[in-house]
Amino acid sequence: MVSGTATGAPPPLASLMGEGPVSLFLDFDGTLVELAPGPDEIKPRAGLASELGVVSTRLDGRCAIVSGRGLDDIEKHIGPLPVAGAGSHGSDVRAADGTQLGDGAIGLPAAIEQRLRVFAADNALDYEHKPHGGALHYRSNQEAGPAAHAFAKQLADENGWAAQSGKCVVEIVAKSANKGAAVRAFLGIAPFAGSRPFFLGDDLTDEAGFAACIEAGGAGILIGDREETIATYRLPNVTSVHEWLNL
Repeated sequence: MVSGTATGAPPPLASLMGEGPVSLFLDFDGTLVELAPGPDEIKPRAGLASELGVVSTRLDGRCAIVSGRGLDDIEKHIGPLPVAGAGSHGSDVRAADGTQLGDGAIGLPAAIEQRLRVFAADNALDYEHKPHGGALHYRSNQEAGPAAHAFAKQLADENGWAAQSGKCVVEIVAKSANKGAAVRAFLGIAPFAGSRPFFLGDDLTDEAGFAACIEAGGAGILIGDREETIATYRLPNVTSVHEWLNL
């Protein structure tokens, strides 16, 4: 990864839209909602789903959630999504009408999941089952982070899967699952095709989304103060994202 500028705020969304068709790809945790100690402890703002629908309407449907969470899990917290979505790190991609793009999420083999659960229990970590894999969360026991990453990488390598790192989490996912692949899938279909894409995200896994947007003539917008990134722009926090989107 090379360092981008990411030193200033992006131009106002209305200004970008005035230059031609724009598409937005939005991470969920740490971008649209504040991070929480555990994945089920988030507190999304009231009406978030309907507000995203308004943003999508302004963009003629060119708005999508691209998250490590499963789409069903996101809907559990904010209600039915009125926009396109890619959950499970891009392994479950759906158009706004629910049409599946690609083969859908690949479930983690039971033997791998069992080893993750045992490791989590033995090391005071939180295990999260996902449609596409499994995650070890160590926000409540950060000293165990290095061991969690080493264990997940070895387990993934042994079984032909991939280990992805995030903020106080490491996940085992299918090798084909990443947010850049999801962005490229959307950009190949209407209404996203031919637009200038922007990806908003805070985590390391969002860098693949930034890269896909840069390749297509757009940019990445990093949320927070992480330094190493290929993003062009930066917004400081979730509140500033809401303001930039005019929620």
